[in-house]
Amino acid sequence: MRTRVEDQNTGLQLFFTQADYEILHSNQKMMQGDRILKAVIQNKFGDPNVLTYTDVEIPRIGENEVLIQAAYTSVNYADIKKRLGNKGEGTFPLMLGLDVAGTIIEVSADSPFSEGDRVIAFPRGGSYAEFVAANEQLVFKMPDNLSFEQAATMPTVSILSYILLHEIGEVQKTDTIVIHSAAGGVGSMLVQFAKLAGVQKIIGTVGNLDKENYVKKLGVDIVYTYETFAEEVLKQTNNQGANVIFDSVAGEVTSRSLHCLALYGTLVQFGNSSGKPGTFKTSDVHSSCRTIKGFSLGTTRKHNPARLAPIAEKVLERFASKQVALPIEQVFDLSEAAQAHKLIESRNYEGKVLIKIY
Repeated sequence: MRTRVEDQNTGLQLFFTQADYEILHSNQKMMQGDRILKAVIQNKFGDPNVLTYTDVEIPRIGENEVLIQAAYTSVNYADIKKRLGNKGEGTFPLMLGLDVAGTIIEVSADSPFSEGDRVIAFPRGGSYAEFVAANEQLVFKMPDNLSFEQAATMPTVSILSYILLHEIGEVQKTDTIVIHSAAGGVGSMLVQFAKLAGVQKIIGTVGNLDKENYVKKLGVDIVYTYETFAEEVLKQTNNQGANVIFDSVAGEVTSRSLHCLALYGTLVQFGNSSGKPGTFKTSDVHSSCRTIKGFSLGTTRKHNPARLAPIAEKVLERFASKQVALPIEQVFDLSEAAQAHKLIESRNYEGKVLIKIY
């Protein structure tokens, strides 16, 4: 049970167990007269050791924004790329993190939200912090029976996966589909949503067959490696190829995907975890009537955020009703963000890696 408590130093309405509240003040997380919080930031690009656990100022909300007391955030591969400087220039100090699960503690005028609402959100300026601000269009109320921990696994990977499967790939029940990186966060959700939709044949690829049992438990019918899948997909489909292929790896995987993509098939490209660009020729698509589609959740958050609310509602309902779930590999404390990044970079994990904040 969490209790609403007014912090005497900041005036904010916080939501704590009494023990949490006492710990908060014994450690002087809220300094007298200031709006101070604990966060993880970096002041240069580099390895996980550039991540620094420190004090920063609580963000002040603007029009149509809310302030959220974070319970958990997830670690995504995009965080690794941004930390390394592989997603363009950064402004330092830089805070990583795409999503959060927590409790609203401050709202702007005429907000559709209230203090005390339990939500998932895509904050502005990162999520590796005790308090984060987010635009109301990127905040979504959680069902009462969904825990913060489970909710934190889903915002980025589940909303993205649902859009990829149903809106970009437009997958049909009779299709044969290939999901690359099937053991990752997005891959794990693509598999479950495809299974839930009754897709006929789901083929998954992994970097290492040690993950075969994991992805089969999620719903994959057949598992191959990135090196062998193209020929095997053709064998499985009587040389017809897959109807839809989901590619977040790029590089050589893109070329191999085109080798086993059916006539009128669709290649959905939404990442390049290999660090190498995928390439194709116009002759790969025009005579075969095949389509290559790209999608970015980051672009959509920035330019078309209203598109996400109905998807978030559907996805949250599926989690709350236990139709889908995302296994949690490990939960780290906020001060252990560097260790969380090392685990992600090792690729020796299945499901989601979380950071617990409160």
